[in-house]
Amino acid sequence: MTRSQRLQRALPAGVLAVVTVTDVVSGPDQVILGLVVMAPLLAATTLSRRGTVGYAVLALVLAALLGVYDQQYTANTMLPQVVRLLAVAGGGVLAVGACSLRLRREAQLARLSAQAATTEAALQTAEALQLNLLGPPPRVAGLESAVRYLPASRHTQVGGDWYDAFSLPDGSTMLVIGDVAGHDAPAAATMAQVRAMLQAIAQRSPGSPAAVLSALDEVLAGLGLTTLVTVTAARIDARAQDAVDGTRLLRWSNAGHPPLLLARADGGVVLLDRTPESLLGIAPGAPRTDHTVRLCPGDTLLFYTDGLIERRGAPLDDGLAWLVGELSRTGREPLDRLCDDLLGQLGGRVDDDVALLAVRVPG
Repeated sequence: MTRSQRLQRALPAGVLAVVTVTDVVSGPDQVILGLVVMAPLLAATTLSRRGTVGYAVLALVLAALLGVYDQQYTANTMLPQVVRLLAVAGGGVLAVGACSLRLRREAQLARLSAQAATTEAALQTAEALQLNLLGPPPRVAGLESAVRYLPASRHTQVGGDWYDAFSLPDGSTMLVIGDVAGHDAPAAATMAQVRAMLQAIAQRSPGSPAAVLSALDEVLAGLGLTTLVTVTAARIDARAQDAVDGTRLLRWSNAGHPPLLLARADGGVVLLDRTPESLLGIAPGAPRTDHTVRLCPGDTLLFYTDGLIERRGAPLDDGLAWLVGELSRTGREPLDRLCDDLLGQLGGRVDDDVALLAVRVPG
């Protein structure tokens, strides 16, 4: 117990002592015994309910005894003395009620604090596990990149969001963003499986992103994995003629995922939105399409999961419009700052997990 706490506990007793001594020293003509009611009121702010009740009873007894010393039980002074005693008793009752209310609020605050600490610890554990499943931030030669992962504030479990970037045998780069439905351990396990299978298919197959997604869809069906998966797979070709002017050819295919965003070096932002194609796990063998766009030096690609643009009670188009506006403002910032700014705009609380992969063609 600190010195301040000991002083607070001793204060009610000190008040009783001061009032008693002052009343005795002042003599029977100066009646200040009613001031003893301050003791239980002070006790209510620091002591337990039992301690407050004790001071309330002690104050009433002391007021009655001081009344004898002050000669307050005569025919002329009996009524005022009874009123004083009733006031002291009423003050004691109020003090006990106030103490009970304080203790209830303190218990509620302690419970909420414990719950908040438990939730924060669970979120940190889930985030650490998710990042461990994702592995170290991907680094690809010839491109600048940055990644971020933000768990949903309403979940304390791992989820199915992931990002990936890796080199292919022919020198091209594969960039991936995906989301497995669910926020539990099975979703995280499926995410790890899908991520590994996509890497294996892309490494062994020289096909386009659409071909890789088609093969992945068939493999998932063959394994009996019926979980829904949204994925955007993109490939930046590495060819000698591109190196002359510094441009790169981007090919991508989208399986039900939010569209990529391209922040041009000149400040413009392009939404790479095309006719939607089905998620993985719905219709294996469904046709998938490759799309192309030429990337110039300084251009930035943003891959993201839907937690970045989802807003409770608002359509996704509003979230996309917000994201386009943010990239118009920050699209030429360093990638780490760009990603941090986007997550900072969310205020640290999101309804769904957010995975980000930002890639820039060096200027």
